[in-house]
Amino acid sequence: MATNDLRNRINEQYRSMSKGQRLLAAFITDHYDQAAFLTALELGAKVGVSESTVVRFATSLGYKGYPEFQRALGAEVQKELNSADRMETSYGRLSGSKILGTMLKADRERIKKTMEQIDAGAFEQAVAMMAEARRVYVIGLRACGPVAEFLSYYLNLIRDQVTLLRMSTDNEIFEQMIRIGKDDCIVGISFPRYSMRTLKAMEFANERNAKVITITDNVYSPMNLYSSCNLIAASDTSSLIESMVAPMSVVNALLVSLAAKYRGDVSKNLEVLEEIWREYQTEGNDELDPVDDARKLRFTEFGETHE
Repeated sequence: MATNDLRNRINEQYRSMSKGQRLLAAFITDHYDQAAFLTALELGAKVGVSESTVVRFATSLGYKGYPEFQRALGAEVQKELNSADRMETSYGRLSGSKILGTMLKADRERIKKTMEQIDAGAFEQAVAMMAEARRVYVIGLRACGPVAEFLSYYLNLIRDQVTLLRMSTDNEIFEQMIRIGKDDCIVGISFPRYSMRTLKAMEFANERNAKVITITDNVYSPMNLYSSCNLIAASDTSSLIESMVAPMSVVNALLVSLAAKYRGDVSKNLEVLEEIWREYQTEGNDELDPVDDARKLRFTEFGETHE
């Protein structure tokens, strides 16, 4: 085993796991803080597998038995607790203005690192996949949720047939993906701690022969298991708050490239939206009073208004 890290062991073994083991892997990845305090019998009951399946799962990961596996889970919980201490050590003594400068410099370095690591060919391939796909699915959970929403929102202005996968359960993912096929594309966004639900969605898309694009932190990310197009963006940070600046920059670049391909459609879409905004009075004050069309407000570039 190349590493003693529990998450890496799960990621390395995931593709070869049985159905029951994958259920365990998903629960442990998403709820490691709960799993650390469960017996093998209790963990099996939570997931819906037998106690013996849980024990075999532990030994398949290279542990001598469930007790050693449970200690590894406890270590994962301790790592999370220690991250608060690391944040205090790194930033606790800095003033607000110094924290601002420190974080901006750190994000600048992440963008620089991303520029050095990202594969230009993979980027162009991702743009082509998203442009040619019948439907584009986007998924990103937890801290990656806002990045996925940003991509989905602007992608919907650029082209039609865009689905942002939202869910509270695993089944809800697959219900929204039931029609995904070889003419479709999915963009999966995930950074440590990686989301097993995102990985499952990408696995399902891959099995249905859809094109799979990942936006993740390194070439060894489990998100790349089912992807043919990997976009690497730096996100490492010593604080509790994961930086999404570099991933957002990659998403911005994807959107600008797609907008250039769909230039005519984008212009038409914006014209339609402007007409809708005018017709339904969605700009300016949000009020229901009747509007006198004879009186218009003209806004100057300096913010002054004239009747």
